[in-house]
Amino acid sequence: MENIVLFDTQASHCACLPITFTRAVSDVRVGIVTIREKWERFLPGEYTALSAEYLAVKYPAVPDRALFVAGNLCPDADLAAAVAALSEGEALLGADDTLLAYRGDRAGFDSKAFASTRRYEKDYTAIRAVYDIFRENGKELEKDFRAITAGRTSQPLPASCRLVGDPCFADGTPKLFIEEGATLECAILNVKNGAIYIGRDVEIMEGVAIRAPFAACTHATVNMNAKIYGATTLGPHCKAGGELSNVVMLGYSNKGHDGYLGNAVIGEWCNLGADTNCSNLKNNYAEVKLWSYTEHRFRSTGLQFCGLLMGDHSRSGINTMFNTATMVGVGANVYGPGFPRTIIDSFVQGGAEGFDSVALSRVEEMAERMMARRGKSLSDADRAVLQALYDHPYPPKA
Repeated sequence: MENIVLFDTQASHCACLPITFTRAVSDVRVGIVTIREKWERFLPGEYTALSAEYLAVKYPAVPDRALFVAGNLCPDADLAAAVAALSEGEALLGADDTLLAYRGDRAGFDSKAFASTRRYEKDYTAIRAVYDIFRENGKELEKDFRAITAGRTSQPLPASCRLVGDPCFADGTPKLFIEEGATLECAILNVKNGAIYIGRDVEIMEGVAIRAPFAACTHATVNMNAKIYGATTLGPHCKAGGELSNVVMLGYSNKGHDGYLGNAVIGEWCNLGADTNCSNLKNNYAEVKLWSYTEHRFRSTGLQFCGLLMGDHSRSGINTMFNTATMVGVGANVYGPGFPRTIIDSFVQGGAEGFDSVALSRVEEMAERMMARRGKSLSDADRAVLQALYDHPYPPKA
C-alpha cells in the first residue's frame, strides 16, 4: 500500500491551537470523523502525520517516499481524485499557490523542488483557523453522514421518540441513522436542517431535543432534557447536557450538566463543571478577536459568534463563566467567581483573580484518574508530548 503523509505547516498547525497542542491537524474531528479518517475513506494507504517536531513521538516515522497531503484539507471526491492522479515528482497547488499535495521523495517535499506542478481550480474545504472546526462542521457532517450510511439500514426510531421534518433528503437519502446498540427514549429529533447520526452504543435520554445537523459518536451520552442545536458533534464517549449550539467535542470530554456552550471546540479529556456558562457573543455585538499564539497579540477574526476553545485535559469548576472567545491551553483548571481572562495558559490553575502554575505531575495524575474511568491510561507518547509542552512552551517566542 502507498505511504501517505498528512503534513502540517507551522502556520496551519499553530492556526488550530489550542486544539492542536497535542495532535496533528489531521487528527482533529470535523463532522463525524477526523480529517485523517476522511482521507482513509478515499485513499487507502499506510498513514502517518508530519507536524510539530515534539509531536513526532505520536506518529510512525515519515518514509523517504510518499504521497504528501496537506493535513488541514477536508477531502471530497474531486479533490481526492486530483491528489491520486499526481505523477512522481508532481505537486498539486491551490489557486493561491498553497501546496495541497505532492507525490515523491522527502527531499523534494522539503526543498519544494517539484518536477512539475498542477493547479487545482475547484473549491475545497480547509481548516485554516481553529474556529473553522465549528464553522465547517455542518457541511462536513453531512458529507460524512452520507458516506457512513450509504447502502446501510438504520435501526428503527423507538415509538416513544418524535421525528420532526421530512425524513429524507431530496434524493431520497434518509436524514436519520441509528447504529446498533444505541438507545433513545422520549426524544425529539428535528431533521428540517440536515441529518442526525446516532452512533453505536450512544444513549439519548428522556426529554432531549436535538436539531440537525447533529452527530453523536460511539458511546456518547446526552443527558436528560438537554437542548442541542446544530451543527454539533459529540465525539466518542462524550457526555452532554444543558444547552449546546454548534459545538465540536473531539472525544472523551464531559459537559454533563446545565449551562450554555456555543460555537465552541472542546478537546479530549476535558470536563466542564455544573452550570459552566460560556459566552459566544459580545454584549456590544462587536467583532470577535482571538489570541494569536504566533504573533502574541489579539487579532480580528471577522466573526460575531465564537465561544470556548479548550485544549486537552483542561477543566472548569462549578458555576465557572467564560467570556466570549476564550482560549484555554492544555492541563488548565479554571474556577472561581467572575470572568477569567480570555487567553489562559497551559498547566495553570485559578480564575478571575489570577492563575498559578501547576506541576506537570499533578496534571498527569488528574489525567490518569479521568482516563481510568474509561479504561484508558496516559501512554508514554502522551507523557512525552505533555513534558515537551511543559518544558518548552509552543510555539516558541521569536
